[in-house]
Amino acid sequence: MTEALVVAGILLALWAISCLLMMLFAHRLPDGLLKQVAEFLPSCVTAARALRKHPDVPRRAKVALLIAVLWVLSPIDLLPEFLPVIGPLDDVVAVVLLLRYAARSVPRDTLLGAWPTDPRLLERLLGRPPG
Repeated sequence: MTEALVVAGILLALWAISCLLMMLFAHRLPDGLLKQVAEFLPSCVTAARALRKHPDVPRRAKVALLIAVLWVLSPIDLLPEFLPVIGPLDDVVAVVLLLRYAARSVPRDTLLGAWPTDPRLLERLLGRPPG
């Protein structure tokens, strides 16, 4: 039993270190789509944390954003993270769908104000503002 906990702890630590390294190296990428994609999930988590305290964000949007953050942080995935290219795909798809759902009820200016990186990718994912 304790051996399994040690292995799980080591795997969790390696996963956390790899996420941290990816975030650090993403800042060194040249501007463009590749850099935006590399910064996407950390930007989603940062924006969700900022929006959960904002008074203009309705409760259902806050719940959707909380689910998105928990989905990204959860060690349980539909597709294992170690699979090249497709490993983080379930995280990205879930976050995009939940973000689009939340964005329907959050003012566009509020959402863009909470986004910590270049907003062009977010605007592309959200599409045109309603109206």
